[in-house]
Amino acid sequence: MAPPVEAATRKRVLRVIFFSLLLDLISFTFILPLFPKLLEFYRNAEAPVDPAGQPSTTLLSSVLGYLNAYKAAFARPIDSRYDIVLLGGALGSLFSLLQAVASPVIGHLSDKYGRRTALLASMIGNILSVLLWVVAVDFRTFLASRIVGGLSEGNVQLATAIATDISDANSRGSTMALIGACFSIAFTFGPALGAWLSSIATVAANPFATAAGVSLFLIVTETVYLYFSLPETLPSLTNLDTAARVKRKPKSAPQPVQRTNSHFLLNLVHMTFLLFFSGMEFSLPFMTYDLFEYTSAKNGRLLGYVGLVASILQGGVTRRLPPLLSVKVGVLACLAAFVLLARIQSVSGLYLAATCLATTSATVVTGLNALSSFEAGEDERGGKLGILRSWGQLGRGLGPVLFTSVYWWAGREVAYGMGALGIAGVCTLVLLGLKSPPGSVRQKPVPAGADDHKREL
Repeated sequence: MAPPVEAATRKRVLRVIFFSLLLDLISFTFILPLFPKLLEFYRNAEAPVDPAGQPSTTLLSSVLGYLNAYKAAFARPIDSRYDIVLLGGALGSLFSLLQAVASPVIGHLSDKYGRRTALLASMIGNILSVLLWVVAVDFRTFLASRIVGGLSEGNVQLATAIATDISDANSRGSTMALIGACFSIAFTFGPALGAWLSSIATVAANPFATAAGVSLFLIVTETVYLYFSLPETLPSLTNLDTAARVKRKPKSAPQPVQRTNSHFLLNLVHMTFLLFFSGMEFSLPFMTYDLFEYTSAKNGRLLGYVGLVASILQGGVTRRLPPLLSVKVGVLACLAAFVLLARIQSVSGLYLAATCLATTSATVVTGLNALSSFEAGEDERGGKLGILRSWGQLGRGLGPVLFTSVYWWAGREVAYGMGALGIAGVCTLVLLGLKSPPGSVRQKPVPAGADDHKREL
């Protein structure tokens, strides 16, 4: 087992993780509010019919043809204004499914070659992805950008593995909450900043080049910062760099990890939770438009409220909770959100459901990452956390398509009612199937002199 990391080293590495991940996620969230206008730009540039009157043969026209055929299969008619939304959802699902393929590979590479090497390699892919977006004057190039990004994005899982390497059992939950806080902060400010940058025109052929260029600047800055500031944290390599460098001794067999929860159960919980949760996330703007005639600005304020509440919870509550309790609180809050969204008729009810969603965002994934790290040995954490993320991304890739299909086929009440039943099943798995690993519950400090008093007795 690796020796404990010095407090000064742990603090320095955590600072590097926090700032680099914040830069990465802010850059990542720039594009989220731009999808409708961005895809409209490509649709208008690659019109279904060319000037000669012949059908367009571009890649985008083919994709829209398949989406229209899918839309026509619904019993309820779907307005044409949702064409772009469906396309955006399809691209989001593609990105998540590519992540499901790439995450285990990136994780295993980090176990073999080191976290720092794997992270810097991932950053090269991220730079290429954003660079393609900067020059994407057609849909084909933009699609290539999303594919490269989906296959190379490994920052979150590698940051989680690094945080696990440098934390002990008592500090594991608070360290994971720090990563979750990066998500909440980035999703609170990143989309608004991206929307503002998109209003600044610099390149006529690509009106979103300003946002893409700033995103590229942030990614390059993050890469340089990581190169000069992040040390290697993989225990087997850091041990080799110290005592083993003086005299290389035969490596003893790693001690077997005492499993409390099976990785299959943790992965299953992660996938099924995100299957329903991501579907609800994706359908929320449709629901608010249909029910309250919300504009994009009002939806932006709603999502900003969710991000702000989640940030506050992660900073003040989640980091103090044992991982399993954090997951339990989150899935129960998610169940409450589904029940509310199936029945609400007022804006106050909507914001009550949004508060439940913020609680879920601040707890579940953070807690599952921490639980999975407790069940993995030092030489397999990257791979295990990568597989956990892969299962989650599979759920995130399928959820929006499946959930919105039910929404349009059967209506809001049925869709959210079925979602509530699905999350109730997740709650059953969490409440009855998962247990707290040894060391995951923070121990209260023993008062000074207590040990001496016990010895006297």
